[in-house]
Amino acid sequence: MKTLSSKAAAAVEKARAEGRAALIGYLPAGFPDVPTTIEAALAMAANGVDLIEIGIPYSDPVMDGRVIQDATVQALAAGFTVPQIFDVVRDITSATDVPVLVMTYWNPVMRMGVREFAARLAEAGGAGLITPDLIPDEAAEWMAASDEFGLDRVYLVAPSTSPARMRSTVEASRGFVYGVSVMGITGARTSVGAAARAVVDDAHAAGAERVCVGLGVSSAAQVAEIARYADGVIVGTALVAALRDGGVPAVAALCKDLSTGTGKNPS
Repeated sequence: MKTLSSKAAAAVEKARAEGRAALIGYLPAGFPDVPTTIEAALAMAANGVDLIEIGIPYSDPVMDGRVIQDATVQALAAGFTVPQIFDVVRDITSATDVPVLVMTYWNPVMRMGVREFAARLAEAGGAGLITPDLIPDEAAEWMAASDEFGLDRVYLVAPSTSPARMRSTVEASRGFVYGVSVMGITGARTSVGAAARAVVDDAHAAGAERVCVGLGVSSAAQVAEIARYADGVIVGTALVAALRDGGVPAVAALCKDLSTGTGKNPS
């Protein structure tokens, strides 16, 4: 996996050098409104989050659970548009050194134009894209644009990923590989499941230098469990629920708590 000029890789490696897994937090842009998204992202950065994911609200999500779906519907109903993502990213990156990745389904990028999207994201200070519905086989235009503008490209692997697909995905990724811990949609779960470790082990065996695990993580105990074997832990639904129920202070408190689980423990 390529590491040259990778903001995401640098963040994960910094955490590794400190003897812990990286903590990655997700929020959808425009929820509950744009200023609050930015304020919440900065609260995450100030309370232990090493990498920020900002999602582009999408009208037909295929892997988002109810909490995130409801948040994105609210953002879209309030008028959020795709070009606003660059303002959100710029406002966050101008106020913190914590890298910002944009998570998006591929259609909004195609509609804008892959190269234009990449150029605008780089200009805004973004680190790159997480693309849940794009596979490397179909990503030639994105591969070229991400190389041109020095952006990370994070692809997903899952318990169902074949060995051949695992190798090709690891090779195509830059920054880290996103390990999906469970089959199904996003959402907080009471346990992580044994499949998460198998996905991480398989990705490492295929050559991945950094594998971060997401889907279902909601507590410091789950963060600690995953931190034993993964290079990073991704939290989304729990943070969106915290923002919905308690505003920015609740996001800050949850991040501070989650960060207590990132220390590496013996397997």
